[in-house]
Amino acid sequence: MSATSPETTGKIPFTFQGETYSTWYKVVGDLKSGGRPLVTLHGGPGFSHHYMLPHAQFVSRLNIPVVFYDQIGIGESSHPEKGKGEEKKSFWTMEVFMDELDNLLKYLGIEGDFDLLGHSWGAFLAVHYASNRVPKGLKRLILADGTCSMQLWTKGTDALRLRLPEDVQKVLKEHEEKGTTDSKEYHDAMEVWFAKHICTANPLPELLAKSFGAMGEDPTVYSAMIGASEVCCTGTLKTWSCIDQLHNISAPTLLLNAPESEAQDVNQWPMFHKIPRVKWVQFAKSTHLAQFEEPERYLEVVGEFLEA
Repeated sequence: MSATSPETTGKIPFTFQGETYSTWYKVVGDLKSGGRPLVTLHGGPGFSHHYMLPHAQFVSRLNIPVVFYDQIGIGESSHPEKGKGEEKKSFWTMEVFMDELDNLLKYLGIEGDFDLLGHSWGAFLAVHYASNRVPKGLKRLILADGTCSMQLWTKGTDALRLRLPEDVQKVLKEHEEKGTTDSKEYHDAMEVWFAKHICTANPLPELLAKSFGAMGEDPTVYSAMIGASEVCCTGTLKTWSCIDQLHNISAPTLLLNAPESEAQDVNQWPMFHKIPRVKWVQFAKSTHLAQFEEPERYLEVVGEFLEA
């Protein structure tokens, strides 16, 4: 990011189900500059915004402001204690995050004109938001390494599991069947998955490490919505799908993934066929995080789409 780009941070009051929380945000650039803001949605659910900060380079590249925020439950935002039973099922859904996004856009005064970029879980949220809320102010939509259906996500990850070493497959299966996915052996097996299908950058980028660290400090959201791991969804998202609403998206849309990403092609096909104005680009040398694995090409592809 440019050393001269102004930065603004703050906390926004956010009320949901009768309780008020706060959403931490950062704006890089000037919202009054005339450039259409790019709003970013981080992954997880339950990662922090840090690994999305490379997108701040668009401030100088495109002369636009870029908005980052920690979704509720992570980082500098409020951490509601809604981790058990029926309360968990009714709270940690798409609704709380869509309402939070609406609240952010309204507070910043950009709900009438903005672009939206979601990565991984952030893309789940972005496609659900765009197809269900159908915001009139949304001008460009970027869905990076996401899906429109958890069933399709699982179909893709199940296929990738079969390409892991047999001993790793065995460990994953045994601990999932026993309900012992919090064991060190299971986490070690997931490290193999991470290296093959999430990020090949070595050493691990510092910003990405910060986001992982934030989730480690409070895994409430991830545990509630995903569950055991990237390859074993047992949480509130298990039956989620917005395939039937995809045709509602009128904004030009860019799909991004890679052959080795955990967001396999099976996730992209419904969006490619059902979203009226859509483009699909793959990164041959990346897995799940092209902004770190192929940064220059990633910035070029996204930048050209935003300028089109």
